[in-house]
Amino acid sequence: QVQLVESGGGLVLAGGSLRLSCAVSGGTFNIHGMGWFRQAPGKEREFVAAIPWSAGATYYADSVKGRFTISRDKSKNTLYLQMNSLKSEDTGVYYCAVRRFRYGSSDWTNPTFYNHWGQGTPVTVTT
Repeated sequence: QVQLVESGGGLVLAGGSLRLSCAVSGGTFNIHGMGWFRQAPGKEREFVAAIPWSAGATYYADSVKGRFTISRDKSKNTLYLQMNSLKSEDTGVYYCAVRRFRYGSSDWTNPTFYNHWGQGTPVTVTT
């Protein structure tokens, strides 16, 4: 059973930085890629960033391009999200997710393509 545990969320001033981590256990074989999503209060869950488990490109929502960086350390089975220049609109609960299969699609933004989810870590950006 795959388990994902996020950490690193918290309260930060606008313009500040946070680094989220997501530890994966219980079966890192057969992972096509991983992603970060977030959900603000009263809003739907939205795509933030994604990265293939093997070498490859990274993918970002337009709203975070140039500010956030997704990376993974395969030796530690850990996914990261470095968030810089944070804005109040970045506030929300951040979830990491595992995508096991390609599903014949190169769309990394669709949450239905992800098979396992963490419990989420809250991020609050204040002004």
